[in-house]
Amino acid sequence: MTTLVLGPAGIALVESSQRSREEKISLASMHCGVQPSSCMSLARETLERVFREEYGRIISSLIRRAGSFDLAEESLQEAFSKAAAVWEREGVPRKPAAWLTTVAHRKLLDTWRHEKTKSEKQSELAYEIQQFRSIEELDDTLEYPDDRLRLIFTCCHPSLSQEAQVALTLRTLGGLTNTEIARAFVLPESTLAQRLVRAKSKIRIAKIPYQVPSLELLPDRLRSVQAVVYLIFNEGYAATAGDSLVRQNLCAESIRLGRLLCELIPDEPESLGLLALMLLQNSRRNARVNELGELVTLEEQDRLLWDREAIEEGLRLVDEALRLRVVGPYQLQAAIAAVHAEAKSSSVTDWRQIVALYNELFRINPSPVVALNRAAAIAMSEGPDNGLKLVEELGASGKLNNYYLFHAANADLLRRVQRYHEAERAYLRALELTTNQVAQQYIKRRLRELEACFRAPTKEA
Repeated sequence: MTTLVLGPAGIALVESSQRSREEKISLASMHCGVQPSSCMSLARETLERVFREEYGRIISSLIRRAGSFDLAEESLQEAFSKAAAVWEREGVPRKPAAWLTTVAHRKLLDTWRHEKTKSEKQSELAYEIQQFRSIEELDDTLEYPDDRLRLIFTCCHPSLSQEAQVALTLRTLGGLTNTEIARAFVLPESTLAQRLVRAKSKIRIAKIPYQVPSLELLPDRLRSVQAVVYLIFNEGYAATAGDSLVRQNLCAESIRLGRLLCELIPDEPESLGLLALMLLQNSRRNARVNELGELVTLEEQDRLLWDREAIEEGLRLVDEALRLRVVGPYQLQAAIAAVHAEAKSSSVTDWRQIVALYNELFRINPSPVVALNRAAAIAMSEGPDNGLKLVEELGASGKLNNYYLFHAANADLLRRVQRYHEAERAYLRALELTTNQVAQQYIKRRLRELEACFRAPTKEA
């Protein structure tokens, strides 16, 4: 059975994959301000690694000090550019991320000192200047544990649209390019760029504070923050470009942010559920592709490859969250993942329990994607004909016409009931809709397998 992944707030990202190595090098080089051929060997590889692993941490500390997204990004870009030249000539420093942070901080300080001498600029820079935090006292470490959390709450301020909240957080905290975010939203890149510019401008003009909100405001703000964290996880778990299925650095970053949320607000059941869900899903990462890089469905995965330590922590967190008796969507999704995690194989999975959990999830979040997941679970519990009937009803509504996983799930059920020609059409539609290379290869393999079935008796008249 094709495994379907729910996104936050009804948003579902299609299965996709990671950038190629060449694309990653180009991206790091772009942020360095130099051409890929100019970055050499260790210096280039280190810059690429630091960009992937530390971009969110560094940019958060810069925004905290500068109070400006644009100033922070410009300073960090200059630091990357300087690193590309200096590291190649003098060698990579012992603490490359701290080196970049210090250089970027000094650039901010130079900018501040230069601009504050221009009287005509005082009104424009007042907000940026007042937000500086003892920038002269630079530290060569990165000990700002809550900066990224502050950044998320700033990006998720209610005065911004949800689309802007997610895009801005993915851009600044996750370090994703405009191209990647535009793919995730199925938007033209120019539209996405304008959305980011407007969001940053609104933060500056409205003087939105760079801080975690007060306790009385937290409940209203927390839902958006949780949605953004889970969307970052989905981008890592099912990345939007390239030839790999998982961007583990983003999965790890979202899990880290989930832990911070739990530390900030202890005993908040949905934050506990979100962290449990991410841990349980991420526990399968090593089994999701085989040695040839081919997609392996949940039904076919070697469960010995699952991360038992992550599963044990996830199961504990599910129990802890449910004991608080304020059930929400993340807890229910985590409970579903827990049932899978506890089963030794797909054949002994408690599908009736999963259906019951999906019934409750659909009651509080009646989205088409939840309905599709519920139909897939019913197919496993009660037989493919029953699941297919529900999937066909969803298809008639037209709400999932452009969602490739709908067509992939439909094709899988049609194949199981031997309606092979219909299955072929559904697979072809799924292939048309996905840009994920790993998913494309999986669908093509299914199409090849169908060719051998066309001569077999079918249920088609």
